[in-house]
Amino acid sequence: MSSGYGMNGGPSRCFPFWQEVLACYVINSNEEDSSGRKKCAPMLEDYYECLHHKKEAARVQALQAAYRKAEAEGGYKANPPTAGQIRNLGILGKEDDSRAVLGSK
Repeated sequence: MSSGYGMNGGPSRCFPFWQEVLACYVINSNEEDSSGRKKCAPMLEDYYECLHHKKEAARVQALQAAYRKAEAEGGYKANPPTAGQIRNLGILGKEDDSRAVLGSK
């Protein structure tokens, strides 16, 4: 975990995120005042996401549910998404392709 050693002896996958959290804590807080730790919330959130993948799992479940719903309605048979639209799912700046594939507005 935060020790920095992975399963194979090298650095663990989340160690760089842990280093960011610690650096933020060192810069923004001291023994008397820990109110600066609020600034570290985004880094801590990234670290927890690296450890547990909760946002990633929620996104996969949403995509699977949308696919099953469209499959049940027969939506993909009439108007299948292009390979380019599928490749652009979840990419920043390509939200229009994601909306077209998922069918959300």
